[in-house]
Amino acid sequence: MTELNERNFKVFIDFDGTITTQDAGEAFVNTFGEPVKVREIIERWMNNEITSPQSWYLMFDTIKDLNLTEFERFINTISIDSAFKSFALYCNQYHYEIRVLSDGFDFYIKNILKREELDYLEVYCNRAVVSQEKRIIPQFPYGDEECKFCGNCKRNHILVNSNDEDYSIYIGDGYSDKCPVQFCDFVFAKGDLLRYCEINRITYFPFKDFNDVTRRLEELRLKKWLKKKHQAELKRREIYRQG
Repeated sequence: MTELNERNFKVFIDFDGTITTQDAGEAFVNTFGEPVKVREIIERWMNNEITSPQSWYLMFDTIKDLNLTEFERFINTISIDSAFKSFALYCNQYHYEIRVLSDGFDFYIKNILKREELDYLEVYCNRAVVSQEKRIIPQFPYGDEECKFCGNCKRNHILVNSNDEDYSIYIGDGYSDKCPVQFCDFVFAKGDLLRYCEINRITYFPFKDFNDVTRRLEELRLKKWLKKKHQAELKRREIYRQG
């Protein structure tokens, strides 16, 4: 428990469906691939039948010829939460570090952030290259063998980029966020992540947009005393001991 002037927030944010108003990765494979097959693959992933990397290989395999001009048009159809920029400015004002953690891909994430003049944000995500045959080949530089269902282990980024003196915050909306929320002191959730938190009795703040997050974070900032989440502390210590 720390006093007001001693605390520091480390903020970790999902991208697809959290910063953006829709899941950009899913929209991409539905636009350029085969939607029926994509839906089947996503359901297999959500049922833990295949890993996230396996699902991406399969979904990208439904894209036979990527037209770069059409891809640029697609990027312009993906909007971000209208309150996210002001939230980022709020965090910068108080020197709260922001990191974007995504199980999506650099080729659309970085394009969208650049368009919105948010490319200064630190991003950890999967990568992809386009072959001479215009096929998309996924790469997973932040994978973890122990994390069987994610291509980018968000938990590891949280553990590496925060310590016991920090208050870790996670903001997300989906299935790939279920692991990192177990290691953070404060969780902001909507969509599938909110339902997961309710089922698994993980304390969270519901939010509709980043105006809600900013207001709640300001309340946390102004609290005289602030306590870390005990279960998250225990889980972090368990991983540290294993390391």
